[in-house]
Amino acid sequence: MQELIRNGIGIDDTFAEAFGMRATAIIITGPTLKWARQAAITMTGYATSVIGCGCEAAIDVDLPPSQTPDGRPGCRVMLFAVSTDELQRQLKNRVGQCVLTSPGSACFAAMEGGTPLNLGAALRYFGDGWQISKKFGGRHYWRIPVMDGEFLCEATTGMTKEAVGGGNLLLLAANAEKALLAAERAVAAIGKIPGTIMPFPGGVVRSGSKIGAKYKGMTASTNEAFAPTLSGVVKSALGPDINAVLEIVIDGETSEAVSAAMRAGLKAVIDLGPKRGALRISAGNYGGKLGKFHYHLKDLLP
Repeated sequence: MQELIRNGIGIDDTFAEAFGMRATAIIITGPTLKWARQAAITMTGYATSVIGCGCEAAIDVDLPPSQTPDGRPGCRVMLFAVSTDELQRQLKNRVGQCVLTSPGSACFAAMEGGTPLNLGAALRYFGDGWQISKKFGGRHYWRIPVMDGEFLCEATTGMTKEAVGGGNLLLLAANAEKALLAAERAVAAIGKIPGTIMPFPGGVVRSGSKIGAKYKGMTASTNEAFAPTLSGVVKSALGPDINAVLEIVIDGETSEAVSAAMRAGLKAVIDLGPKRGALRISAGNYGGKLGKFHYHLKDLLP
């Protein structure tokens, strides 16, 4: 499988297999960036994988006051799900429980077009009849009274059906410390690509999975081929020099955004070099039979 070498790092001749998803985005603002981010971080908690969480969500980018609707610091947050109904449910519950409740917060649409998803249009009922409808500049807002003033929330936000979930990179290293450093470099580089998120903790996942399991009710289970402690008892994808593997999972607003993110991550790991970081870079797929988006590593190399 390994055919290419870049800066001493082996690049597997393989591809990441990703899936079509529905996605939306909102802007959360607050009195300070700290509080805008707090609302965003709380809202995107427990949103690593649709397998168990219902949606995948994370902060896309922090925004200065000059780039937000109300002139305050904020964050653009993205949510991904497999259906419109699930995306709407997750959006309503997460904004209602985590943004409406956050001191000084406001919430605005950050995506245009597609099927509109309810924001303030769903949350306005919390106002118990005291909520106020406001139209300004061709946009519709709801003002909901709360204990520190009012929660301003745009009525709806847009949705795209062209989103992609599951772009990925597998970073294989001599030990856990080197794998983590390589992953951190990749996350930092990918974080600069707009329209993409990495939903796992800090952008990194150690529990790489495969579809199915021997236990009833499990839809996914450990990917033993990439587990170093099992390399002597299973058909392993690891060599004797590999003792740790970490994965970066990427969701994107478009397929092009996922490609750009994977390219940035690859370059960052390659630039770090094998002495400090990864010895090999690979990707996870299902033989090309499940996801329609295939990102071949050799086509993304710098």
